[in-house]
Amino acid sequence: MEEDKRKELEEMAKKIRVDIVEMLCESGSGHPGGSLSLADIFSYLYFSGIMNIDPKNPNKKDRDRIVLSKGHACPVWYAALAEKGYFDKSHLKTLRKYGSMLQGHPDMNKTPGVDMTTGSLGQGLSCAVGMALGAKLDKLGCRIFAIVGDGECDEGQIWEAAMSAFHYKLDNLIAILDRNSLQIDGYTKDIMNSEPMINKWKSFGWEVIEINGHNLDEIESSIEKALNIKNKPVCIVANTIKGKGVSFMEGECGWHGKAPSEEEKEKAIRDCMCKA
Repeated sequence: MEEDKRKELEEMAKKIRVDIVEMLCESGSGHPGGSLSLADIFSYLYFSGIMNIDPKNPNKKDRDRIVLSKGHACPVWYAALAEKGYFDKSHLKTLRKYGSMLQGHPDMNKTPGVDMTTGSLGQGLSCAVGMALGAKLDKLGCRIFAIVGDGECDEGQIWEAAMSAFHYKLDNLIAILDRNSLQIDGYTKDIMNSEPMINKWKSFGWEVIEINGHNLDEIESSIEKALNIKNKPVCIVANTIKGKGVSFMEGECGWHGKAPSEEEKEKAIRDCMCKA
């Protein structure tokens, strides 16, 4: 990746993290940990030019789609959509408020740029499989990116969807696994040990690429490779840090679903602006 492009994406990831902190503090509730861990990935997806999307025409038929299967991490998605110009950034202050188009889980009927309503863990990947299959049948040529949580992989429906995606040879489906190793009650290995995670996805017939989910060069190379793999779906296992960018949130499961206070907000924003 060219240095100028990397710096641009790093700066956008910082903006997205600041947006996350500010909107959660304003709402007084939400999920910072798993939103912050995805900021670098969303910065790349929306601002590298890799996706066929148009904020001025969010419903164009041949657009690439994102399905945020771990729907509680929607603050990172809302921030990216606002920064991309799908809607005015002032809406971020309305997160989780009555009547807002930005609810606590994504709603495709309310929010421009949201292609699938999610929140019930495990179901988003199944939706992405259906969308990828439909795109093939309609010869749209679009790609489906499904963002999956590692804690979410406790759900049996994830593996039913994985089996189906291989069966239908959905090479237009890329799952990105946010492997931050924490879920609401603690470490994933203690709640429901899903190791060996990589071998599990491989055993279901997927091509698997493991990366550092905060390294933009690795994010870029993995997605470029994934887009050239034929006749099977791809899972990018992105090793991340829950709460990435905010020192007192990093690696702490207590920040799975708790908003920062006003005092914590200032410290969090300083951290976000300093860390790439």
